Amino acid sequence: MPEITSHTSDNKWAIVVDQSLPVGLMANATAVLSLTLGKLKPELIGTDMTDGAGLPHIGITKMAMPVLKGTGELLNQLRAAIREHEPELLVVDLTSDTLNTRSNQEYQERLSETLPEEIEYLGIALYGSKKLVNRYTGNLGLLR
Repeated sequence: MPEITSHTSDNKWAIVVDQSLPVGLMANATAVLSLTLGKLKPELIGTDMTDGAGLPHIGITKMAMPVLKGTGELLNQLRAAIREHEPELLVVDLTSDTLNTRSNQEYQERLSETLPEEIEYLGIALYGSKKLVNRYTGNLGLLR
């Protein structure tokens, strides 16, 4: 099995989800955020492998991905602070509008009509320097 470590570079990623969500929605938010981040940063994904019998296994992330918990209010504060102070930090966010829309087009339309201060976040994924990611997530507990 390949070594999964967060020490492969000077960068780090973390996901923060709203701890008040039902477990299924937290899992879904984490999946959506990590899938999108993987698309944006394909270098996070390792090479394909084979097992002892020579059977193929698709590459998985090369970096540990902490999933952290916070309140909805904290997510809103984090998103606003990062937008204002840390433009170099990559942020993928998932808003509550995804719970009430049936298509990506409907989600886009709803989001385009919502002011930033009215958005409710279900989760956010952060990627960037370890120092910056830790600045915003270092005091958050792991989702268990």
